[in-house]
Amino acid sequence: MKNRIKSLFEQKQKGLLSVYFTAGFPKLDDTETIILELEKSGVDLIEVGMPFSDPLADGPTIQQSSTVALRNGMTIPKLFEQLQDIRQKTQIPLVLMGYLNPVMQYGVERFCQKAAEVGIDGIILPDLPLREYVDEYKEMFEKYNLSKVFLITPQTPEERIREIDSHTNGFIYMVSSASTTGKTIGLAEQSQAYFQRVAGMKLQNPGVIGFGIHDRETFASACNHASGAIIGSAFVKALQQEGSLQQNISSFIQSIKN
Repeated sequence: MKNRIKSLFEQKQKGLLSVYFTAGFPKLDDTETIILELEKSGVDLIEVGMPFSDPLADGPTIQQSSTVALRNGMTIPKLFEQLQDIRQKTQIPLVLMGYLNPVMQYGVERFCQKAAEVGIDGIILPDLPLREYVDEYKEMFEKYNLSKVFLITPQTPEERIREIDSHTNGFIYMVSSASTTGKTIGLAEQSQAYFQRVAGMKLQNPGVIGFGIHDRETFASACNHASGAIIGSAFVKALQQEGSLQQNISSFIQSIKN
């Protein structure tokens, strides 16, 4: 069966909106509601965060949502349980994002098998080294038809970007700046040079820009340099507002897209 991420990028090369949220936040059982509402609002790709107590790349907003989600009782088995019937309700590409430790505790092959079973299309594990992935896990990911998404930053050398590109089968997550999520406001001048450098490399996988994308302007700017952009912290903040969850999601996505 064709991977949904691959199909998405074949159908849409520009202006793609990906949204991240932390599973189990604001409430433990909000996962399905958020996914379905995001799809209804016109999002192209969804990253479901697996909360972890010691996240390396996440800024204060996502860290705090992880803390709340863990306190609510979110775990990997719980998340798989929540996603059990998701493919009967939506075909939107879904990516799980988290850290290696909980996945190893669960068992990497068991994790891949279960992810494939519930209909997950890709995995982002920022702290899984490329070499280790290639030597130990690549075969496993491919066996279960899971795209492994790697992050690159303005500091990543060309040789490494090309190596990542050769081991990727979905998209490349272009971190806009050397900071944690939610820290940067807007896209700095030096980021533009980095985006142009990557575009000039003519990679086989599309790039999607994340970190610092928080409104219509930053989204449009990122889309000028890549296939699309990822919004995380700003969306997590929107989920915490007063009023109905569905309304908050819909209003936030409209503010980005319109």
